[in-house]
Amino acid sequence: MATMYDVPAEALIEALADDLEDDLEQPEWAAFAKNGVNRDLPPEQENFWAVRAASLLRKIADNGPIGVERLATEYGGAKRGSNRYQVAPDKRADGSRNVIRTILQQLEDLALVETAEGEGRRITAEGRSRLDETAGEVLSDLDRPELERYA
Repeated sequence: MATMYDVPAEALIEALADDLEDDLEQPEWAAFAKNGVNRDLPPEQENFWAVRAASLLRKIADNGPIGVERLATEYGGAKRGSNRYQVAPDKRADGSRNVIRTILQQLEDLALVETAEGEGRRITAEGRSRLDETAGEVLSDLDRPELERYA
C-alpha cells in the first residue's frame, strides 16, 4: 500500500486537487482576495482553491495537529518594504488566514480534518485513507521503476 510519503508531493497535490475540486465550493470573494499581504494580485490559477485545499490536507497529515497561525507562516513569503529604493532586506509576511480558515472549515465539513482542542487541526482516518488512495493512484501512473516496490 502506497502512502503520501512514497510519491512526489507535487504529483500528489495535483491529483488530490482534481479529486477535491467537485467537493469544495470556492466563495465569491476568493476571486478577489490575495493570498497574503506580500502579494500584489489574487491568484490567477483557475483551480487555486482545490490546489490549496489539497496542499493544506497534505501539510496537516504531515505536520498535524497544526493551527491556522502556523499554516499562515508556511504559506507566507517575503514582503518588500514600503520604500522600494532602500537597501534594507525584505520583511517576513504571513499568508492569508481567511483563505486557510475557510478551506479548513470546508475540509471539516467533508470529514477529512477535525479540530483538536487547543492544538489546531488534525487529519481524520477518512482523510488519511483518501490521501493514501490518491497516492496509490499517483504511484501507479508514475513511470519510475525504483518506486515499484511500494505498489
